[in-house]
Amino acid sequence: MTTAYRIPYRNPGHAALHLARAASLAPSPHNVQPWFFAEVGHDRGFELHADTGRRLPLTDPDGRQAVIAVGAALFNARIAVRHLGFRPVVDVLPVSGRPEFLARVGFGAHAPVTRGEARLVRAIGQRRTHRGRFASGALSETLLDDLCAQARAEGAELQPVDSTDRLELLADLVRGAEDRHRTDPGHAAELARCVGPWGLPTEACLGHPDLTLLAGRDYLGLAHRYTVPVRSRGVGTGSVLVLSTPRDGRADWLRAGQALERVLLYAAARDVRAAFHTQPLEVPALRGELRTWFTPRRFPQMVLRLGHGAPTPRLPRRPLDGLLVHESAPAPGR
Repeated sequence: MTTAYRIPYRNPGHAALHLARAASLAPSPHNVQPWFFAEVGHDRGFELHADTGRRLPLTDPDGRQAVIAVGAALFNARIAVRHLGFRPVVDVLPVSGRPEFLARVGFGAHAPVTRGEARLVRAIGQRRTHRGRFASGALSETLLDDLCAQARAEGAELQPVDSTDRLELLADLVRGAEDRHRTDPGHAAELARCVGPWGLPTEACLGHPDLTLLAGRDYLGLAHRYTVPVRSRGVGTGSVLVLSTPRDGRADWLRAGQALERVLLYAAARDVRAAFHTQPLEVPALRGELRTWFTPRRFPQMVLRLGHGAPTPRLPRRPLDGLLVHESAPAPGR
């Protein structure tokens, strides 16, 4: 979408504001929030676009993670439509030749919101990204099965990594990618720029990145100042999972984002938080290895840990008056 369409909306409809608030609370890489939204008509529909100016060119060169983030925002918009008592009508990649125009959400038939959907709506504001250690202990098999079912409902697969050998292999892949990022000055600078008023607050990045089995992001260069002993890195890792899709195009990335957010909201409603470790997915060779060993015949889209942790504050969000704009393109047939 070109900047010519980016006209701030002075009088948006109540439904559009409701959807924009929900969508804007989705997770995104390093809280860059790579999206903006447009109202179709006046409370007649809602568009989701990738904001290419907020994509991280070294971390996310093909825009895959940005599209996954918009997919998570799309799921929030869908569940917000349900909260209003309608069935969402979703058109993915609706305009050929405009790859950043990712989805349009309309209002379908009236249908009362279910108890489970209402719980997901409440969880939108409860969901937080966790960094560092979780409380000891893994999640129950029953809860993990439920979370996997949530991912399948969106056309993705969520696979627990529960054997010691496989965990160590995955940890090696994450470590290899993270070490590569830490020694690349450009990558380190790009990551440091994510720390700021509309990204990650400094206080959210003060934990050492090597406290758990899977290496975390080193936003502030803490790993160069002191080292965490290897023997203490397995504490508080939580449950480790890999999310994958059958194919690897933009529609699949959107599907992965919707599945991810459905899993995260279901987890948040049960006081379970998530930490992300996508480093090996950002290095093509390592992503290929991860696919070979963990998701053969499928494409890995997300690596995450789930567990119980201390409450964390909500990260800052971009103001809605800079996110919601006028309709950018007429709907088909109008």
